[in-house]
Amino acid sequence: RFQWKLVGTLVVAFATGSVAAQTVKVGIIAPFSGPFAHYGALFKAGAEGYVAQQGGKLAGKEIEFIYRDEGGPNPANTRTLAQELVIKDKVDYLGGVVFSPNAFAVAPVIQESKTPFVIFNAATSDITTKSDYYVRTSYTLWQVTVPLAQHAAKKGIKKVVTAVTDYAPGVDAENAFKAEFAKQGGEVVESIRMSIRTTDFGPFAQRIKASGAQAVYVFLPGGPPNLGFVKAYNENGLKAAGIEFLGTAETDEFDLQKFGDSALGLTTAFHYSAAHDSAANKTFAAAVAKVNKDAVLNYAVVGAWDGMAVIHKMIEATGGKRDGDKAMAAIKSHKWESPRGPVSIDPTTRHITQNVYLRTVEKGAGGLLFNKEIQNFGPQVDHGLVK
Repeated sequence: RFQWKLVGTLVVAFATGSVAAQTVKVGIIAPFSGPFAHYGALFKAGAEGYVAQQGGKLAGKEIEFIYRDEGGPNPANTRTLAQELVIKDKVDYLGGVVFSPNAFAVAPVIQESKTPFVIFNAATSDITTKSDYYVRTSYTLWQVTVPLAQHAAKKGIKKVVTAVTDYAPGVDAENAFKAEFAKQGGEVVESIRMSIRTTDFGPFAQRIKASGAQAVYVFLPGGPPNLGFVKAYNENGLKAAGIEFLGTAETDEFDLQKFGDSALGLTTAFHYSAAHDSAANKTFAAAVAKVNKDAVLNYAVVGAWDGMAVIHKMIEATGGKRDGDKAMAAIKSHKWESPRGPVSIDPTTRHITQNVYLRTVEKGAGGLLFNKEIQNFGPQVDHGLVK
């Protein structure tokens, strides 16, 4: 039998008593074109690497991946892609999405169709509150920023400028740092929001230099903006003036070698470094290399790898049947060993609890740069939702 429900202007049909499928369909929405296309390639490597490492099946079921290109921040297009995957392709699970506005747009689709969606990246805290069928295996800005603000205060830093890209996760980042730094007795002397289309960061660097701040807390989306901001940070004398750089994913491994020596000493707080020393990380690296020898190990690949670990648990719990409620119930409080360290899914927020590490960029063997973990802040929840 089938039930029919209206999703926006489209009708969704889904089985209410079907037998267990031999093939489980997973739709992955990511940028596969444009300036952020590397995310799509890295999601693909992480997802396919996980399935390959499990012997090609999850809980005895064949996995069929269906990829769709979100391009960039485009909520309407992403919503349409999700609708097509649910209606036309009849996927059992969804995953991916880089940009938070796109994730917000998809929420009504998955809520109506009861399709579990594992967020591999989008990092605005309240995304998971928009649908009961969202679970996140990436991070949030609150999660990685709160311990960084605490660290800055303990170092004796009293005055900071925040400089963030002006969209939802950037605003989250700004709010997280300001709130926690104030609790620690610090002052944010200026809050700068930069357009996502910014290519010249020099004027912002000059404002930071003139502010009297001892440090700048930065949030930028991955890719060209990271390189542009760090270049401006160095060329405008911020580093030379002793204004400390405090970031999150700005020294992402995908871009790291492109920085050259300008990245040395940059400090970030984040949940994963490719240099993380663990057996699980070595297994992860080997498995990903088998499906894509050119993939750069970073947080995007880990988000997809662990996203498939969550879907694996869901398939086990449902026997491969399409049952969104049973699938979501199964992953609440689920724990496993990730390449980043021990992780679990918070049963209330459906967000990943994970260690956050203080990292600094150093030069290793062969002159290659890497993010050295110098302190473990311990398990962190999403402080934006659990306050």
